[in-house]
Amino acid sequence: MAAALEVIVGPIEALAVDVVVNAANRDLKPGSGVDAALRAAAGSGLTQHTDTLPPIEDGQAVLTPGFNLPARAIIHTAAPRWNTPGEEGAKVAALARCYMASIALANEHGFSAIAFPCLGTGAYGWPRGFACAIAIAACEQALEKAPNIARIVFCCASEADAELYRAGLAGD
Repeated sequence: MAAALEVIVGPIEALAVDVVVNAANRDLKPGSGVDAALRAAAGSGLTQHTDTLPPIEDGQAVLTPGFNLPARAIIHTAAPRWNTPGEEGAKVAALARCYMASIALANEHGFSAIAFPCLGTGAYGWPRGFACAIAIAACEQALEKAPNIARIVFCCASEADAELYRAGLAGD
């Protein structure tokens, strides 16, 4: 059975799924946007926990408890910055790895429902439509090796972002 891919508009920190994905920085230190919202909702235990973890590279993912969130766990992944020097192909591959590594980690831990924010499209500057296409393609590819995953939610902060995902999932 293929996993259901769905799009919602709303706060990711309010989702009652197995695991939500955090748009983290490489040092796993408190940041802005999705990271700030998740930390505020999860409580101080999250930052105390991430302070004990080593930095991650672009495209890597690590798991923490969800603390006070409705989600059971949080996967933290670091997207590459779009507007920094470097080969575009390497940046695309690293952004795709964010999704693939997160799905693999969720699958490894027996989770069936995972929610992603629009990774890289905030402070990291990725063009929204481009990042959306990478997200959908990477998730579809990762699902081939993730039999536990039954539901992927693309959680968008705006209706405009949601429309990009809906169009991408419809094959437009």
